[in-house]
Amino acid sequence: MKKTFFTLAMIATAICSFAQRNSDYEYEVECLGVELDGSQTLRIWGVGHNKKDAVEQAKKNAVRTVLFKGIHGGLSGCNTKPVVFEVNAEEKYEDYFNVFFMDGGEYLKYVSMKDEKRINIFKKDKEKEKCRHFVKYGITVRVSRSELKKRLIDDNILHK
Repeated sequence: MKKTFFTLAMIATAICSFAQRNSDYEYEVECLGVELDGSQTLRIWGVGHNKKDAVEQAKKNAVRTVLFKGIHGGLSGCNTKPVVFEVNAEEKYEDYFNVFFMDGGEYLKYVSMKDEKRINIFKKDKEKEKCRHFVKYGITVRVSRSELKKRLIDDNILHK
């Protein structure tokens, strides 16, 4: 009986330890508030080889979340609906979004760190997680939802 239990426990441990996660759209996002101009203040995470890469990725994640997923965590003030409702729009307009989200790309016009508070600077050491060769950082950003929507309408990605 003990051998059977021990064997089952070892098999369960092995199965759990080899499980992999789909990392395409797995990042944490939390709504912290909505400004009068319609922009949304978010707490978002990014993963990279160093702090700079992780912060850059977090900004991309913030804009991508507002565009394609909507915000479902945090305060209830944020718009839970994504800007782009079209199914698989990111794949359909892949050429457009590859240029839009490239490093130093146009997405930076719609995300700012205006709301990055001093307390976050001290908390970053606690919130930094090292896993293998990557670093995970949480930052506070503001995403201009209305300007993003206007840009996509002007570029014929969205229709009025």
